[in-house]
Amino acid sequence: MSKVKGKQGAPAKKKCGSARRRAQHEADPYVQRARAEGWRSRAALKLEAMDKRDGIFSPAGVVVDLGAAPGGWSQLALKRVGKAGAVIAIDCLEMEPISGVEFIQDDFTEQSGLQAVEQALAGREVDVVLSDMAPNLSGHAAIDQPAAIYLAELAADFARQRLSKTGCFLVKTFQGEGFDQFRAQLLRDFNKVITRKPEASRSASRECYLLAREPVL
Repeated sequence: MSKVKGKQGAPAKKKCGSARRRAQHEADPYVQRARAEGWRSRAALKLEAMDKRDGIFSPAGVVVDLGAAPGGWSQLALKRVGKAGAVIAIDCLEMEPISGVEFIQDDFTEQSGLQAVEQALAGREVDVVLSDMAPNLSGHAAIDQPAAIYLAELAADFARQRLSKTGCFLVKTFQGEGFDQFRAQLLRDFNKVITRKPEASRSASRECYLLAREPVL
């Protein structure tokens, strides 16, 4: 019987931990502010802060949002580029429609996802590539960090190929193994690269953002 009790006890502890994390999330002032302002996620406030500081968007621009769900970044991008611009968003998860955003439900890491984005672009140059992609976390840095860097590298490859000469690439990544090498590669492939950690990003998180401008063509 002791084995059965042990198996039943572990999920209960996990459930308590999940409840605590949910409570912390709900109490987060940035979560509350995002909801009050109509954003789908607190991530929109991170992008908003970086745009105010660095001027990421321009009116009538073409934006590709990789890993878009639930849609906070797409919301803000559309607001910045306006009706004359275009926002193409892709995610393997479902996303509630956003009027004015072309959403593709597919996996960007697969050929089908990349082809769908290319088809939506219809030959247009891209002004901004956004990537908020992150892997499903296992809790083991030896697994999660390489997976996160891999996604960032895929996004960077796409940005290098599709951005206009004055375009910019904003990517979420995590400090740790492979980060310095990834940033060094961006420095070779773009004329300007800066690191940002907006206030809405949790201080305890290794999350940060790299903003790369003007691909070396």
